[in-house]
Amino acid sequence: MLVEQPYKERNMLRRLAPERVKRWYRWVTRADSQASEQEMKRLQSIPRYTKTTTNLLGPTIALVDSVSFLAQYRVIFAREKYRFTAKRPNPVILDCGANIGLMSIYWKRAYPLARIIAFEPDPDVFEVLSWNVAHLGLADIELVQKAVWTCADELPFWVEGADAGKLVHQTDDPSPPTRFVRTVRLRDYLDTEIDMLKLDIEGSEVEVILDCVDRLKNVHNVLVEYHSFHSQKQRIDELLHALLAADFRLHVLPDTVSRQPFLFRPDHLGMDLQLDIFAYRA
Repeated sequence: MLVEQPYKERNMLRRLAPERVKRWYRWVTRADSQASEQEMKRLQSIPRYTKTTTNLLGPTIALVDSVSFLAQYRVIFAREKYRFTAKRPNPVILDCGANIGLMSIYWKRAYPLARIIAFEPDPDVFEVLSWNVAHLGLADIELVQKAVWTCADELPFWVEGADAGKLVHQTDDPSPPTRFVRTVRLRDYLDTEIDMLKLDIEGSEVEVILDCVDRLKNVHNVLVEYHSFHSQKQRIDELLHALLAADFRLHVLPDTVSRQPFLFRPDHLGMDLQLDIFAYRA
């Protein structure tokens, strides 16, 4: 990701000979890389579900869990897996399941004029999300402490402590609810042009998308993380059909990978499959 060089730094580079510029750049890059490696090692040594801070993004941000942060950091900032091209300089983005705000931070850096609505129901995580947005001075980000769903309600919620908290609305869901959270109907936010709709809502994605089918025509890009739980029927066919019916083209990437699926399927918090589904207009 390109970062604007400070004014003094640009002037210094102009005064240096080309070879000195190359040496200076290699020195700075190596120093940054070493500092990043040290910080990543520090984060890896911290026990799970321990609140801390990091400067890996430059400015300091707060975390609720180092393991989940590092996983998100690698795909969002290092790989830029969720980069997209907006058709306007001020895109509207819905970040559903915002967690501590890493996706919103990334998209805000890419599009400083973007208007983002970030939904996060977990009260403890929402507190950290709010702190990060305020501390970074990010404008035009509306924070909503609610879970997106098919109606406005109050539903049981399983608090995982990091990035896997979820609504408990299935009778066979093994996750014990630990508190109740308020919900909001997502389709109410899709009555206008949306440049990016991101859904990482831990198992509620099929119901929510089906409830929004007729309004998906207003959305340019959809990023859905599909979650398959051992105890529940797989409904990926319904999700894919709804997106295709809305005239999206699809690209699917596995988030959970097994080299021998007939013999071994990973079990992460009761899930045997996770997919990243990218839906876009041709």
